[in-house]
Amino acid sequence: MQREKFSSRLGFLLISAGCAIGLGNVWRFPYITGQYGGAAFVLIYLFFLLILGLPIMVMEFSVGRASQKSAALSFHILEPKGTKWHLYGYGAMIGNYMLMMFYTTVCGWMMIYFIKMASGEFSGKSSAEIGEMFGEMLSRPGLMSFWMIVVVALGFGICSMGLQNGVERITKLMMLCLLAVMVVLVFRSVTLPGAAEGLQFYLMPDFRKIVEQGLGTVVFAAMGQAFFTLSLGIGAMAIFGSYIDKDRSLTGESISITLLDTAVALMAGLIIFPACSAFDVSPGEGPSLIFITLPNIFNTMVGGRLWGSLFFVFMTFAALSTVIAVFENIVSFGMDLWGWPRKKVVLFNLFLIILLSLPCVLGFNLLSGFHPLGGSSNIQDLEDFIISNNLLPLGSLVYLLFCTRRCGWGWDNFIKEADSGNGIKFPRWIRGYVSYVLPLIVLFIFVQGYWSKFFAPLFRA
Repeated sequence: MQREKFSSRLGFLLISAGCAIGLGNVWRFPYITGQYGGAAFVLIYLFFLLILGLPIMVMEFSVGRASQKSAALSFHILEPKGTKWHLYGYGAMIGNYMLMMFYTTVCGWMMIYFIKMASGEFSGKSSAEIGEMFGEMLSRPGLMSFWMIVVVALGFGICSMGLQNGVERITKLMMLCLLAVMVVLVFRSVTLPGAAEGLQFYLMPDFRKIVEQGLGTVVFAAMGQAFFTLSLGIGAMAIFGSYIDKDRSLTGESISITLLDTAVALMAGLIIFPACSAFDVSPGEGPSLIFITLPNIFNTMVGGRLWGSLFFVFMTFAALSTVIAVFENIVSFGMDLWGWPRKKVVLFNLFLIILLSLPCVLGFNLLSGFHPLGGSSNIQDLEDFIISNNLLPLGSLVYLLFCTRRCGWGWDNFIKEADSGNGIKFPRWIRGYVSYVLPLIVLFIFVQGYWSKFFAPLFRA
């Protein structure tokens, strides 16, 4: 069967960026920046994005383009005979499915909050009442299941229309709308009375804040955010490499995607920090910032209903762009492995993903007594832990070793593929770094993730 291709370079860039641009950019990035000292943290984050995320992204794209397959079969095609690299294909597939087991629920939350904001449900409510509304939403399995199903149906509906007519066309439009909405929200936020202090915190580095938090803590947080923001390691990017021609070098394309991903994260900060400053709210409050703090801010802002609605449109598009991109990956698994037509794979996975997403929904209500990681953890925390602390770092390690070791695809094959076409070439002088140092950094992130999750709290106690 002829491999589908993107109709344009812009389509490839926006869809790949859409996969990377998710809630990690617009939800997690602003609040951990708030926790770890503003602009000084951002500088460290950008440094790690360059030395950690970018090389691994080039490797994922290279494996995808050289094999012309999804992660389900790419290692089969490229590995030397008799080796077992293809076994990781199962890990990549599990990673994509597991990511969607909770991401569909969170995307549904964004849609619920858009409707609440647009219909004026927050109007006249006190801060405590708005806080209670989030808890009340989580306690309703029927409501959350409905919107999760809407997200799944919408995502697979777009995928069923094909790569060019569905995924590329809709995602391009959605991403351009997302960027336009962000520009409007940034302008509104920075022109609020009292926004200057938030801008200064966000844009003017103060390295004393790093000393206050502890250099090691801040560096690891920046390293983790830079690593996880691009969703590398589960082949989510590799599929888009398989859909492009060899007329552009992959390093240049990866830089463009990383810049777009970073621009969205930085713009999210320009929306949130000035608004928090204008209304004297802490920007380091964690995930409740989006669902409790910001609705309170919009509630007290002139024209807040409009700005709040636009904000949750932007959040929905950010989440939905990732859902569509990963669904396309999941659809390609079935097409590559079984040779099924696109619509048959879509129908099969539509029901499968709905079924797999239900435990996350129920973990907030009917199964709220189940604490898989101890404390107050829930099923979503477990799913996120398996992805973020295991499959992403270990998968990235597999791609690194596969592209640099003779027993794998090898450095020469990787460089030949990465450098095919016009544009920036992969710097050959960093071969030692990506072969030996970067795998150790990724391994450190993996170990540190377990340490901070299970052992550090014991020492603090």
